[in-house]
Amino acid sequence: MKLFYHPDQERHAPPTFLLRGRTVASPEGPVRAELLAEGLDRAGLSLTTPADADSPILRGRLARVHTPRYLDFLETIHARWSELPDAAEIVAPNVHPCGGGHHYPRHPVGRVGWHMHDMACPMTADSFAGILASAASAEAAAEAVLAGDRASYALCRPPGHHAGPERAGGFCFLNNSALAATVLRERFSRVAILDVDLHHGNGTQDIFYHRGDVWTGSLHADPADFYPFFWGSANEEGLGEGLGTNVNLPLPLGSDGAVFLEHLDHLIVRLADFRPEAVIVALGLDAHKADPLAGLSLETDDFARMGRRLADIGLPTVLVQEGGYPTEHLSENLATFMGGFTGA
Repeated sequence: MKLFYHPDQERHAPPTFLLRGRTVASPEGPVRAELLAEGLDRAGLSLTTPADADSPILRGRLARVHTPRYLDFLETIHARWSELPDAAEIVAPNVHPCGGGHHYPRHPVGRVGWHMHDMACPMTADSFAGILASAASAEAAAEAVLAGDRASYALCRPPGHHAGPERAGGFCFLNNSALAATVLRERFSRVAILDVDLHHGNGTQDIFYHRGDVWTGSLHADPADFYPFFWGSANEEGLGEGLGTNVNLPLPLGSDGAVFLEHLDHLIVRLADFRPEAVIVALGLDAHKADPLAGLSLETDDFARMGRRLADIGLPTVLVQEGGYPTEHLSENLATFMGGFTGA
């Protein structure tokens, strides 16, 4: 099993974000990667650096996931922002087109509001390089499976599953799981993305909502009471060719491992009905009871059971790291998951 992490991800390191009106330290920083790498080491697994953090092939694949103007925005916005009088060092929105805007703005402040749907996706001067390196890690893991490996893992930060075709949010900028699916579709005709993060993968849902070739399923805290709030209910099933290929299983806040795993079993049955040829697991570890963004109450041992269930699907699988934030349990949660997934 090959595991990938590009160290340029460290270049994305905004120190703070806005939470409930307060500026607080961001839990999505380089320390996440350090703790996750420690967990892999505990599991006897080692990381490989992808050959490139950026390439024309990667850019072309990203253009099949995100719109051209969004990709241009991510690459250029900090430079344009810095030219504004009295602009902060960190790019962050202060206006949004709530209810939908009628035209795409030219001004940087308008574009920041258009493309960033919340206050949890600030960018610094080096952010774009780190964001690309995260995507490159997911690409490398998918290419390993494309080349014949049974399973692979990408340590990605920033994460990606809240990033839609032209929207950042929830610490996410480029949708790494959708990128991995795009790579796998170069060989496999039917691909599934199974999201076990605490939060609904609203960006992933948006990208594939009208498509019938990529199935998306998400198990998450009920968005009636939890981020991302506006997406993730059970009645969101896809449209057009995608009708029936999007499955959401929202859970009551505070649900424990028994409830989570029962619903995971149901989600896997729904996945099997689609008959995919390969699977991406959007792997969140933030369902743990001690996570700083906690909304569910899984124990560390529950991640071993999760890993076994996902391995038992028996298909070529790319594991893409999504959430899971710094606590004393994060390393062990990943080590335990990997032990269950690999049968160690």
